[in-house]
Amino acid sequence: MAHPKRKHSNTRTRKRRSQDFLTSVGVGVCSNCGTAVMPHRICPNCGYYRGRQVITVMKPDSAAKEK
Repeated sequence: MAHPKRKHSNTRTRKRRSQDFLTSVGVGVCSNCGTAVMPHRICPNCGYYRGRQVITVMKPDSAAKEK
């Protein structure tokens, strides 16, 4: 098995590991209701995507009345 001839310096190790951090998820705002929504997703609160209603979202109180 191969062994390194010399120890990697701290600078070299940290340069390699500089890409290992996590990035935060981008969050947008729904154009219809103003809630925080991930990009390119339908708003779970109102069902709108890019200014058009894509799905009909049932409110929790109206879902309880139908049963």
